[in-house]
Amino acid sequence: QVQLEESGGGLVQAGGSLRLSCAASGLDFAKYAMGWFRQAPGKEREFVAAISWRSGGIYYADSAKGRFTISRDNAKNTVYLQMNAMKPEDTAVYHCAAPPPGTFGLASDLYDYWGQGTQVTVSS
Repeated sequence: QVQLEESGGGLVQAGGSLRLSCAASGLDFAKYAMGWFRQAPGKEREFVAAISWRSGGIYYADSAKGRFTISRDNAKNTVYLQMNAMKPEDTAVYHCAAPPPGTFGLASDLYDYWGQGTQVTVSS
């Protein structure tokens, strides 16, 4: 049974930083790309960042480029999202997700497994 558990969310002031973690279990983590998505109240879920199984490929949404960094530690079955220079518009529930093994992309419908999410709130 695949489980993805996010942590690290919270309340931060604009300009501040947070580091999200997503611990995975029940899958051969090193064979899976991983992604981060977010959903703000009343808005569609949107792609934030994705990383391939050995970190050779990384994608960022335009809104994340230059401020967010995705990384992974396959020995710990964990993917991270470092968020710097945060803005109020970054406020959302952040979810990590995994697509089928050997696939890698930005589209949320590619992803099979999802965590419950962690709330991130950025105050102005």
